[in-house]
Amino acid sequence: MPLGEIAWLAVAVIGAGIVTGLLAGVFGIGGGAVIVPVLYEVFRIVDVPETVRMQLCVGTSLAIIVPTAVRSYRTHRATGLVIPEIIRSWALPAVAGVAIGSVGAAVAPGGVLKLAFVLIAGVIAAKLLAGREDWILSDHLPGVWGMTGWGFVIGLASALMGISGGSLVTMVLTLYGKPIHNAVATAAGLGVPITIAGTLGYVLAGLPYQEGLPPLSIGFVSLIGVVLIAPISSYVAPVGARLAHALARRRLEIGFGVFPLVVSARFAVSLLATLG
Repeated sequence: MPLGEIAWLAVAVIGAGIVTGLLAGVFGIGGGAVIVPVLYEVFRIVDVPETVRMQLCVGTSLAIIVPTAVRSYRTHRATGLVIPEIIRSWALPAVAGVAIGSVGAAVAPGGVLKLAFVLIAGVIAAKLLAGREDWILSDHLPGVWGMTGWGFVIGLASALMGISGGSLVTMVLTLYGKPIHNAVATAAGLGVPITIAGTLGYVLAGLPYQEGLPPLSIGFVSLIGVVLIAPISSYVAPVGARLAHALARRRLEIGFGVFPLVVSARFAVSLLATLG
């Protein structure tokens, strides 16, 4: 690989680490929406086969997010805005959803993961950018079965997208009338079990495909990607968390809505190019 490409690659990876940490803190997310597209280009340059490239991106993203999610949650918890009963209610069904998603990703074409990115990120962005406070399903959370269903869906979608689930948790909680700052803080907490379970799931799911993966990969997790991005994003996350609680609600919603829209557009273009 030419030296110039290596330099730009390093800049992109470091930049992704910084942006990931800020997003994790500001929005209670792990930053997978940034990490996955960057890793996709990185693995394209180093000639990772298309058949496993997206899976490697998603699994590596989840692994990178683990320390960031932990630090983000600890910072948000100190503010007293986390709703612990929601985390307790959603943790187990979310992990079950992650397990199903990890297994499905191993056998599904990469295009399925791209499509999941486009659809889910697009819905999240539309809801937040609309800024309609009257868009609520109820002023209170559903019962046991409803909460179990939401937890499972959040875990499944997170595993398919390579995210901590923060964006989905925030959207669902605001639809049930929870203030966005509480939703963001709670989302950070649920991101911890989701990312840990997702990392383990993608490691196990990728073991049968080890021969087609780049060096220093364990299943669908690239240790090189983790080592380069995770320390930076984890260090920056508390800065973003403190910034989140200083921002006005509407500014937080707009910022939270723009980045998934951009990412969804990027993968939509990639899908169209594949179909063409």
